[in-house]
Amino acid sequence: MAVGVFDSGIGGLTVLDAVQKRLPEEAFVYYGDHAHSPYGVRDADDIHGLTRGAVQRLWDEGCDLVVLACNTASAAALRRMQEAGVPEGKRVLGVFVPLIEALTERQWGDNSPPREVAVKHVALFATPATVASRAFQRELAFRAIGVDVEAQACGGVVDAIEDGDMILAEALVRSHVDALKRKMPKPEAAILGCTHYPIMEEVFQDALGPEVSVYSQASIVASSLADYLTRHPDKHGAGTETKFLTTGDARKVTDQATRFLRRKVEFQPA
Repeated sequence: MAVGVFDSGIGGLTVLDAVQKRLPEEAFVYYGDHAHSPYGVRDADDIHGLTRGAVQRLWDEGCDLVVLACNTASAAALRRMQEAGVPEGKRVLGVFVPLIEALTERQWGDNSPPREVAVKHVALFATPATVASRAFQRELAFRAIGVDVEAQACGGVVDAIEDGDMILAEALVRSHVDALKRKMPKPEAAILGCTHYPIMEEVFQDALGPEVSVYSQASIVASSLADYLTRHPDKHGAGTETKFLTTGDARKVTDQATRFLRRKVEFQPA
């Protein structure tokens, strides 16, 4: 048994890397659906179908717990999957809720009514599909009131990162931040609502300015998963080996992932 980590591409490796550092004794299976990446430009039904297939593949690998390390999948597919029912003994977790808990300073499982929080003006940077789903605003409304969220769909950024074109990725990030600032000149906090974006965190921070608190998911999700496994020890993986699967060209994805993480990562066909 291992903990499954799923993303449409290599972005979820930012989460896996942080989780492995936090939980070095844990076994993981990473599944990248590179053949269908990016998800951020697909419609909700398409994303749901692809996500269900990926989660099923991880269940088949013996992963009783699967983390959707993909904001688009978490936004467009997770609730629908949970409403349809998850097999007994299996769990699927998303990446939005830990981020919102950190932003609103609420503990996991705090089901008290929404309340006012310190942050009032929040910028959300995400894929077009995540922005269209309004999942972030919906989850935030369960926990906080009086928070103004301005969302910016960051088209092209995921493709540039997947292609290894960091010059283009930086130019796109700065353009999207400029567009956001025209709508919300003085955000107090910024949410990087895509697991590809942590690799561009310094660019986001520089473009936004030092007065803006930037929330990136990798370390937040790692802490949340560690807490979850403490409370649900039956979901721990066995061993420490991590397996990397891809629906794309394994050699190409291996090269991309190795550049992305700056350490050797070996993918095999899913």
